[in-house]
Amino acid sequence: MSETEDPVTTVVRLLGKNMRVVREDGAIAKIYVSREWVDRELFKNYDGQITVGLAESRDTKIELSGRLRRRLDTLRVNVWSQNMLLRQKMVEEVNRIVKQNRNRPNVTLYDFAGLGYPSGEPHKAFQCEAANEPAPGDAGWTELTSLEYQKIWYSDEDRLSKSHDVNGEYALLLFRFKIESREQTIKKMVLAFEGYGTAPAGSGVTIKVWNHVAQAWQQAQSGTGETDETLAITLTMLVNDYVDDDGHVWLLARTTNPSDGATPATLYCDYAFCTVTVKGITYLDVVSFRDADLVDVKPFLFHTDLTLKSWSFEDVGGIF
Repeated sequence: MSETEDPVTTVVRLLGKNMRVVREDGAIAKIYVSREWVDRELFKNYDGQITVGLAESRDTKIELSGRLRRRLDTLRVNVWSQNMLLRQKMVEEVNRIVKQNRNRPNVTLYDFAGLGYPSGEPHKAFQCEAANEPAPGDAGWTELTSLEYQKIWYSDEDRLSKSHDVNGEYALLLFRFKIESREQTIKKMVLAFEGYGTAPAGSGVTIKVWNHVAQAWQQAQSGTGETDETLAITLTMLVNDYVDDDGHVWLLARTTNPSDGATPATLYCDYAFCTVTVKGITYLDVVSFRDADLVDVKPFLFHTDLTLKSWSFEDVGGIF
């Protein structure tokens, strides 16, 4: 059954996945983003905390019949740190993230940037060679090395290549994305592969997504380019069938044609990613913010209170 994601969950994920704050020593600050409230014990292991809560939600009709309605939410975002300068950086980062994503706060990007072996969590990538298309759990898949992961971090023409020269066999890559949203809230999912493939019988890449209910690779998309092209699979129906019980979505890419034993089949990958759009708020912006430091405690707790607004639209059939 379809569900609407509550705005607090959406904003927590948006801030948590995009927060990048650098400390004065050049290291990346550890920021914990959660629902309300602040936990002072967290400062033993984190540089700062951001909490999100719902202050108010108003429902208004936007046509006379009341069939179409708008839900306007007011959200509290509180920034906490024991370092004044770090608090300021966190506030600026919240403003940046919200403004850059104000028209698509419900869209989340999943990719491999910064991941590596064996710390390739929550997403992982594998490679193999075969005459068929092995299932995700097949023993033939081998995880990428740390250096190989770096090749697919960004769309930067620094490509990962997988070559295989056994007659009748393909070069294959497998990408596993860990989806944070509840399956029931997913409205649309897009899985994309940027790269190309070469083989004796012709160039091209074929991508497919794993249907864990049918236990089969489905939704094939193919290209014929000899240079980078982006192939995408868009899912809007029965999306739950493609998210397994562990919250994983699996994308397979292979050379469209196999090796002939003399000339290898080679698969090149520059970038792979997944975007997930959930049912829920479709607009988010910063209304105001103010400092509210706690100086009657030791050490001081530097605090900024931000007010955000969001909205979603609803008809008698649900969120659209």
